[in-house]
Amino acid sequence: MYGVLMALVAGLLLAVALYAHREIGNFTAGAARAGVARTILVMVGIGFGLTLVATLDGALSEILTFLIGFGAVHVPAAAILFIKRRRGSRKS
Repeated sequence: MYGVLMALVAGLLLAVALYAHREIGNFTAGAARAGVARTILVMVGIGFGLTLVATLDGALSEILTFLIGFGAVHVPAAAILFIKRRRGSRKS
């Protein structure tokens, strides 16, 4: 049951990460800036995911925990981009 819950959370957070990466281009002026923002999110997500995995055993737990950590990093960016979309903000 614990593995199923972890898989659901990982899936939800990966959807949030995909949303954030899709929306970055809509609200970031310039392709280079959007690329930098995406790169920073991915690198921090990888670092956070690997930090969470450092103390675990078991391949499935490690993979799901990494994906949860990776996705969790994207939640603040996705929330900001969601608010910007609701307000009708322009690129900045």
